[in-house]
Amino acid sequence: MNHLLKAMSFWVWGLIAIGLSVSMVSVSYRLVGLYRAHEIEVHADSGPAVGSRALTGLPNSKNKPTAALIDSQGIWSGKPMISRILAGDIRAAQQAMRDNQWSEALKDLQAASTKSPLTAYDLKTIEEWTGIAYVRLNNFKAAQTAYEAALATGDYKTEELAKVFRLLFQLATVNKQEVKAIEYGVRATAAGAAGENDLMIISQLYYQQKDCTNSGIWGDKAIAAFKDAGEPPKEVLYQLKLQCASNVNDTTGMKAALYDLIRLTNKTSYWNNLLRLERQDARDEHNALMIYRVMFDTHSMNADTDYIEMAQLLGDAGLPGEAQAVLEKAMSSGVLKDEHKERTARLLNALETRADADMKGLPALDAEASKNPAGQLDTKLGQLYYGAGDYEGAVTALSRGISKGHLSQPDEAYISLGRSLAAEKDAAGAKQAFARLKSLNNISPHVLKLWSLYSDMIPEKVSEPL
Repeated sequence: MNHLLKAMSFWVWGLIAIGLSVSMVSVSYRLVGLYRAHEIEVHADSGPAVGSRALTGLPNSKNKPTAALIDSQGIWSGKPMISRILAGDIRAAQQAMRDNQWSEALKDLQAASTKSPLTAYDLKTIEEWTGIAYVRLNNFKAAQTAYEAALATGDYKTEELAKVFRLLFQLATVNKQEVKAIEYGVRATAAGAAGENDLMIISQLYYQQKDCTNSGIWGDKAIAAFKDAGEPPKEVLYQLKLQCASNVNDTTGMKAALYDLIRLTNKTSYWNNLLRLERQDARDEHNALMIYRVMFDTHSMNADTDYIEMAQLLGDAGLPGEAQAVLEKAMSSGVLKDEHKERTARLLNALETRADADMKGLPALDAEASKNPAGQLDTKLGQLYYGAGDYEGAVTALSRGISKGHLSQPDEAYISLGRSLAAEKDAAGAKQAFARLKSLNNISPHVLKLWSLYSDMIPEKVSEPL
């Protein structure tokens, strides 16, 4: 078990590293968009207007200040307003920003910062515009410093702080200042400014701080937010849960995360790891075979020893035809190791002989089963038809046997019927057959949960087996 968990841990971390990288890159793209929106809003709502020329979002010809608000120096005197001593530098910075001359704007803003005395609003305006200019120059560290200085002036209104915290959260994230990013992200969330992607990144940041408890808490918030927005949660959120569980050998937590990942992505890699974990807990050959069947049907079987063991279990269960199909799949898929080829060939030859004998005896068995008032022979007949690839015959025999009752292993009958209907492209019928497993008292809870998951993942219109 420990070897399996360690192997899975390395595999999961590789996925998470990719997920984190993609998320952090996406932050920089969203950051630029957020800054542009904030740039317009700052200028429209609280930025100082100078003269008759304005940045995008400032009062224009369609929303022009009245003459009473403009003094003799051409400064917009609506409240709040900058000090008169900044007029020239701010006017020059404003023009440079309009012309996309961001370096020139920074020089003008630096000159403005040397004037005295400056009000808190003056300082906030200078630092805010400086932050905008640095973002336009892709200097996110300097932009963060500028916005932190603007925040330190204490001049932001309560309704403005939410957007500022979110800006600083994203800047700190891009700048890999994880502790600060978490602090700003939490404050942005409390102010109602964090979106589902922000919540996801907070979860990732906590994970990078080796704080799995808070990573899980914020991951759950992000998952709920994505669902509320009508979007599927991001895969990395469940990968983080999986890795955190793996770190402490929490197999129950790992299984829960893998179930969620399968529901989200239906990837064979997740199926494989889930089924390997479940197989560790299989207490008898019957349940082990059931787990192998799920692995085989989900195309997640990737080790030759799994194919060989599954074939042996099927042979022992008196189903050589299905066992033959499993080994033939192993040989055609190229997974067989050289040291196992001779043994597999001998096993396959023996199974072929037995399968041929079963095929010849099918008509007689069918006649005998039809007359028998109990359904056990029909179930056996249906499984043999399934192994032979006659799914229509399998459905007929299995349905007949189930209707008669008196089955020693009813879970075998329902699962075989569901698999046969899925192979016949009857998704609705397959789902109904698997659903009837829930009414059985003697079925393994692990087996029931796996086949229920398998059933849920069958598309409504089956183009090929799952």
